[in-house]
Amino acid sequence: MAEVNHTLVTEFFLVAFTEHPEWGLPLYLVFLSFYLTTLLGNAGMILLIHKDRRLHTPMYFFLSHLAFVDICYSSVIVPQMLAVLWEHGLAISQAHCATQFFLFTFFASIDCYLLAIMAYDRYVAVCQPLLYVTIMTEKARVGLVAGAYVAGFASGFIRTVTAFTLSFCGNNEIDFIFCDLPPLLKLTCGDSYTQEVVIVVFAIFVMPACILVILVSYLFIIVAVMRMRSAGGRAKTFSTCTSHLTAVALFFGTLIFMYLRDNSGQSSEGDRVVSVLYTVVTPMLNPLIYSLRNKEVKEAVMKFLSRSKVSRRP
Repeated sequence: MAEVNHTLVTEFFLVAFTEHPEWGLPLYLVFLSFYLTTLLGNAGMILLIHKDRRLHTPMYFFLSHLAFVDICYSSVIVPQMLAVLWEHGLAISQAHCATQFFLFTFFASIDCYLLAIMAYDRYVAVCQPLLYVTIMTEKARVGLVAGAYVAGFASGFIRTVTAFTLSFCGNNEIDFIFCDLPPLLKLTCGDSYTQEVVIVVFAIFVMPACILVILVSYLFIIVAVMRMRSAGGRAKTFSTCTSHLTAVALFFGTLIFMYLRDNSGQSSEGDRVVSVLYTVVTPMLNPLIYSLRNKEVKEAVMKFLSRSKVSRRP
């Protein structure tokens, strides 16, 4: 049999939505507006939590870190995606691709852990209100967030090292908006079984583990809420929890679709649409979700705006 000559790839060429080149400029403007909204919304949420003393609680401490991670998470992907759309393709080195892949996995993992921590926080607040202050101390809050960052770093490091021990050869075109594992596996010229196992292990020990914590926490919350005699108390608790559950559904729903399925024979265009949801849309919507459905945040916003108007008067 004749030997196949494989040319090792040292750089990748990112392309996106090449089937519809006329979409380039409209998509660029849409994603740019989404990105600016993400930056303003999440930075505004962090500023609001910092300025308003009523929001100096464990729940908003975790929410401020979620907003910070969403800014970083989106900033890893969107500026490069805008460059791909503007230039109709972008060449990047393998080191650049690995760095982006690590940062994306790092921040996405932290997002998963923070959402699980926030569900646990709601469980303690609703089901053990008398012990809430003693359980959710400042030391405990900092420890939980630090643990999320450390675990996120470990997830990103292990997956990046495993992925980039592969040999990439032949075609160097990535028909995707950033360097993610599913499209990278399509460019390998060797056995990628180990790397595919890493995807499954990441999916089992990060996403479902976090989802399990969230589901168990909310199961206890629902039982506790149904036992409440006050209709107003039930409504207030459900309103707070609904915001968090909406963010959970948006984030985990798209990640599960992307990673917990067979990637063979799937549409690249469909994958790109899903990836836009969890890298562009979800970080943009989180501040809106938590502000529109949360009375405390809305009151803090109105207070901040009224102060701004007063300070502007001569």
